[in-house]
Amino acid sequence: MVAIGIAAIVAILTVAAIFLFLNLPSANAFNARVEQIFIENDALTGEAEIKLLEILAQSGTAFSDTLTSYRVVIFVLMVFATALLVAALVFLVIIIGQNRRMDEIERAGLRVKSLVINRNDRTVLLNDMEFSLTEAALETLAVLAEARMDEDVLTGAELEGVISGRDASDCEEAAGATRIKRLRDSLGNQMMAELLVKTIARRGYMLSIDKDVIRMV
Repeated sequence: MVAIGIAAIVAILTVAAIFLFLNLPSANAFNARVEQIFIENDALTGEAEIKLLEILAQSGTAFSDTLTSYRVVIFVLMVFATALLVAALVFLVIIIGQNRRMDEIERAGLRVKSLVINRNDRTVLLNDMEFSLTEAALETLAVLAEARMDEDVLTGAELEGVISGRDASDCEEAAGATRIKRLRDSLGNQMMAELLVKTIARRGYMLSIDKDVIRMV
């Protein structure tokens, strides 16, 4: 489908370019007309008349040069338009493929065999991938891990309350949401982070992994 789409774009723009160039006036059309005027008015021998004919000839040459440059500009624009349309089609196909891949991963779930949180080294070992997190991000992940082991879902306010040591009623939902965002950013891989730290509508946040694979050292 991508090959067919690219071929169609190139074919359409090629036809349009051919039609455009065929309908553009010839670069020598003005010069030919001036030459015809010279031939038809060979009786004009006055100095002013000859000067006028010379001006017309020079104007024809200037027009010819200008039209030639216009042809080059039009050709470059057509090539540029073709490249943009082809690139847009390729990027569209890539985005569709990524979205389908994302849907497949979401349906299958993130398969995590082990999640080791090391508070001393401020590192997280997710399967065979190691992440160095900030203290705040590590604390957020640790609280989510503890909640997952208890099979709890934490709201943003509850998450902020546990980390800050305050009552959840005194905390704002946005503060917890900000901590979740920073944790996802620290993990780097946006797709993996979104699937690891799951957002449950109107309930809160939780880790979408088996609680038996979580270990804290």
